[in-house]
Amino acid sequence: MRVNLENPNTHQLKQVKVGFSWTTFFFGFWPALFRGDWKWFAIQLAIEIVLGCFTMGIGAGIVGIIFSFFYNKLYINDLLEAGYVPNDKASKDILLSKGITVASH
Repeated sequence: MRVNLENPNTHQLKQVKVGFSWTTFFFGFWPALFRGDWKWFAIQLAIEIVLGCFTMGIGAGIVGIIFSFFYNKLYINDLLEAGYVPNDKASKDILLSKGITVASH
């Protein structure tokens, strides 16, 4: 399920997936890097390095699996805090149904 978010100042549109992140599941911190989400890229990378060092790499894979369940929600919340708003009623309804607070515009 995807939602459309728009920055009202720049009119930039982003289509963001809601729910489980298959890309994070398979590729760990890389999706955050490609999205330009520097904060969560650095956090995931640091955790994967630390846990990977002590578990011969197994911990890094586990971090990717755990982040898969909530990374998309973290990314959407960061976009909303940066000023993005749902572009249509369907997107707003999806976000509300997933427990994501949406400011009215």
